[in-house]
Amino acid sequence: MDGCNATGRIGATSGDGRAGRRWGLDRILPLTPLALAALVAWGCAGQVAAADFVRSQSTQAPGNETAATQAASSVDALGFDLLAKTPAGNAVISPASVALALAMARAGAAGDTAAQMDTVMHGLWASGGGSGIASFDRALNGLSSTFTDANGDKQTIEVDVANASFAQRNLAFAQAYLDSLATSFDAGQRLVDFASDPGAARAAINKWVDDQTKGRIPALLDSLDPATRLVLVNAIYMKAAWRDPFQVAATADATFNRADGTTVSVPTMNQLLEGANYASETGWQAIELPYGNGSLVMDVVVPDNLATFAAKLDANQWHDVLAGMHGSTVQLALPRFSTESKLQLANALSALGMPLAFDPEKADFAGMTAQEKLYIAAVVHQANISVDEKGTEASAATAVVMAGSAMPAEPIKLTVDRPFLFAVRDSTSGAVVFLGRIVDPSAK
Repeated sequence: MDGCNATGRIGATSGDGRAGRRWGLDRILPLTPLALAALVAWGCAGQVAAADFVRSQSTQAPGNETAATQAASSVDALGFDLLAKTPAGNAVISPASVALALAMARAGAAGDTAAQMDTVMHGLWASGGGSGIASFDRALNGLSSTFTDANGDKQTIEVDVANASFAQRNLAFAQAYLDSLATSFDAGQRLVDFASDPGAARAAINKWVDDQTKGRIPALLDSLDPATRLVLVNAIYMKAAWRDPFQVAATADATFNRADGTTVSVPTMNQLLEGANYASETGWQAIELPYGNGSLVMDVVVPDNLATFAAKLDANQWHDVLAGMHGSTVQLALPRFSTESKLQLANALSALGMPLAFDPEKADFAGMTAQEKLYIAAVVHQANISVDEKGTEASAATAVVMAGSAMPAEPIKLTVDRPFLFAVRDSTSGAVVFLGRIVDPSAK
């Protein structure tokens, strides 16, 4: 075998080494945060590959809770930075998906390019003494479970996080980079031919994302250039039932007040919750809604004025909101909602402080290959979420494309009748898997 995969396991296979995982690495594309899927693409030349799949013999590093929590802090900080740069209106992103996709690119970065990425990603690469990413990945994939809800019905929580790489055939990637894909992301490389048939490569990537997200993201990539050499992909799918489901019979149309002063009538779920985690201060109310055994939760924050609240919102403020929660009896009214976002993140990431990665002349990804100078051409992210009486279903994908070159006596009322923020969170590590805002529940 050649130096690129001399220690790798080569063979035709449909997986990346983890049973039940749906992950794929793709050709270099613009990186955008998708609700639960991610793709990264790069360019290089000279690798000789004899099969459809290449993977290092290294295995994913063991995880630990402390390292996962440190990584989650970095992911959350990046997520709130990106949410602040999304267009006005309803929005949903997956901080976890974007962070994992970018981290696969960071694995091959060097010099000032690596330093800028570390700043924007809030130290994710070094978190947990270097084991944070693997621990974070393992923690998210450990959230799936079965439980009996408050009605006595058997329910499930499904959280699937997948990473993979689609690489140009006959291009040489550094063994150290292949090792990093395996140890941190449990991923290998799927070999395709971007140069001669980019359409087929794009179809393969989109099919992979479609499979991982159970049809919720059927076409992440609109097109690929023949210059694409590598696409790094992360995909996330989540379907989770509420621990305390809402009764459909209690749902009724109610008025929702838009930020511009207009109103709209939307189906609104109603429930009396005892012992709910609730917090409030002047200008806002917040509640935590658990799925299953509480390892996964949705936080809903309802400011009096969303624009004013969001203007100073970051991960630290969000954590302060969560820290103030305590058991309360709450009469909750929450609109059903469903929303989707598809974003190009290159400009936002550059503005946050990592422009070198997108510069064809100055980007340094020497850790991937020494044969061709690579840079990130695009970052594409897509995410969606649907919330109803039974629970939540959501998905996300991200593609990074690189080219050569105290209890009250009476129930507290929380009526979500104005724009609000939401987050789906791992309650152990604190990792925000999905994050967004709803300014109009009637708009999809």
